[in-house]
Amino acid sequence: MPVLVGAATLAAVLLIGLSPRRAVSLPLYARQTGQPCATCHTAFWELTPFGRRFKLGGYTLGGGDWSGPPFAVTLQPGFTHTEVGQPGGAAPHFGQNNNITVQATSLYTGGRITDNLGAFIQGTYDNVSRRFGWDQADIRYADKVNVGDHNLLWGVTLNNNPTVQDVWNTLPAWRFPYIFSGLMPQPAASPFIAGPFAQRVLGLGAYGFLDDLLYFELSGYRPLSTNTQLVLGVDTTGFSPIVGIAPYWRVAIEPNFGNNSLEFGTFGLKSSVVPMGMSSAGNDSFTDIGVDAQYQYLGDPHTVTLRAAWIRENHRTGASQALGLADNSHDILRSLNASLSYIYDKTWSFTAGRFSVGGTADAALYGTFTGSPNSAGWITEIAYLPYSYGGPSFWPWLNARIGVQYTFFNKFNGATTNFNGVGRNAHNNNTLFVYTWIAF
Repeated sequence: MPVLVGAATLAAVLLIGLSPRRAVSLPLYARQTGQPCATCHTAFWELTPFGRRFKLGGYTLGGGDWSGPPFAVTLQPGFTHTEVGQPGGAAPHFGQNNNITVQATSLYTGGRITDNLGAFIQGTYDNVSRRFGWDQADIRYADKVNVGDHNLLWGVTLNNNPTVQDVWNTLPAWRFPYIFSGLMPQPAASPFIAGPFAQRVLGLGAYGFLDDLLYFELSGYRPLSTNTQLVLGVDTTGFSPIVGIAPYWRVAIEPNFGNNSLEFGTFGLKSSVVPMGMSSAGNDSFTDIGVDAQYQYLGDPHTVTLRAAWIRENHRTGASQALGLADNSHDILRSLNASLSYIYDKTWSFTAGRFSVGGTADAALYGTFTGSPNSAGWITEIAYLPYSYGGPSFWPWLNARIGVQYTFFNKFNGATTNFNGVGRNAHNNNTLFVYTWIAF
């Protein structure tokens, strides 16, 4: 606990008590638009309706007086403690427990390129894997037209991660928790749409937002070559590349009334893949279909956001079975993520979330002792955002989120007790994460 107290004190000394001025979550957009944080974000990173329209509009809104280069930097120093240390170390070069590290350093560029063309491009040095590479990328062309008596905001997106282009905080790329420890134990199973393709593919899609109410999108993804991924700093180990084009779709409605914003939607990704890049047995196929909902109350000083998304994955694993990579020729996987946040005065954020994943037992596919992919738990977080109303006088674009996060597992890789066959229980993976997320 002395280490924990020291980490928290250091974060507080660095960031509390400096005289405030204006700031926003990602400073390169702050400098471009001249808008304060609360215009686009309820908290660092969650978007407001205005922030969602800024993104759909191609990151092109102006209004600021900045004439310098369009760059921003974020740092993520943090402290990670698990209930019981992880044998062999939390990761290579790290101890079994009580690890302190700047787990990620990111460089951002983008913003307005022309009146209709803009971008969000991120490169990250991951201090856990000790690798630098491209991270999230979304380049857009957007415009507005009148269709009869209706207004249509339409656009084209080129991006590298299914769901990174989405503007609600329910889908995998931007859902809560917005930051988590890279040193905490992670369940073995997750839907394909929730991460395995990130940075390993390139997708092109078209979207429309009709009358600020109805959103629709159709995109297609293809894998980057192994050499291209290596050049971009991507770890290609164990990747199952897409065959042909994988379609992604998204439909949502967002009625807004007064201080309230609602969203209901559906989304999905369908693809054939070469299991582990081994083509001798043919291809596997999968279809992820999800539904999501979000509610926001945007008051002053009270803000509330409720988010939820459910995904069902239908995975045809005949090729993997023939290669000995799966026990079954057909598996089902389901996941649920839901969270509720309360933000006071745009400064204090309190969040509780529930996560679960479960489905068909397949020991060869998931590599678990029990054979089951089932994991579940809760996440709670308290965060302090000292610069929602403005950064310090020496750098008004500074922003930060200081948080204490606790993850509680009531099931891990198929069991509550002895999930790995050598006596480790799910609650042994409970993780305390104390962090400071700094943007400038």
